[in-house]
Amino acid sequence: MFLDRDGTLSTSPPPGDYVTDPDQLTLLTGAGEAIARFNRAGIWVGVVTNQRGIALGLYTLADLEAIHRRLAELLAAHGAHLDGIWFCPHHNGECDCRKPQPGMLLAARSAVPGLDFARAAMIGDTEADVAAGNAAGVTTVRLGADIGSATFVASDLAAAAELLLHDH
Repeated sequence: MFLDRDGTLSTSPPPGDYVTDPDQLTLLTGAGEAIARFNRAGIWVGVVTNQRGIALGLYTLADLEAIHRRLAELLAAHGAHLDGIWFCPHHNGECDCRKPQPGMLLAARSAVPGLDFARAAMIGDTEADVAAGNAAGVTTVRLGADIGSATFVASDLAAAAELLLHDH
């Protein structure tokens, strides 16, 4: 299971803003429980997240690592964990890892033996998340509004977990 971070697992900052400090990270309602459900089902769970704020100089790699340690703590409080985190620190158009490109998903597949894209899904709240999943050839779940290119649409991560674990 590939997940976006901001807007999928945690609250999104306002447009143009970035999570630059661990204290700014807040899990969305039901996100911890959804990850715990995937974990209990034996499903690998990784985060793929664009982090352009690093390229903009708004925060450092060390800051991002602290933010992700906080994410791990918040998930642990729900009995949940992530199996990996991939991030893109680049500006738009500088790489093939920044969503909507599939580079982070492909890097995860290279790094994780046995990761089966035929059974994988990408869950996110933006068209870039869906496009990255589609480009990688995995099932896609768009959180929020149906924009037409996602395999499925769900209201939030908990609803996506219900859909993927019980209906398919």
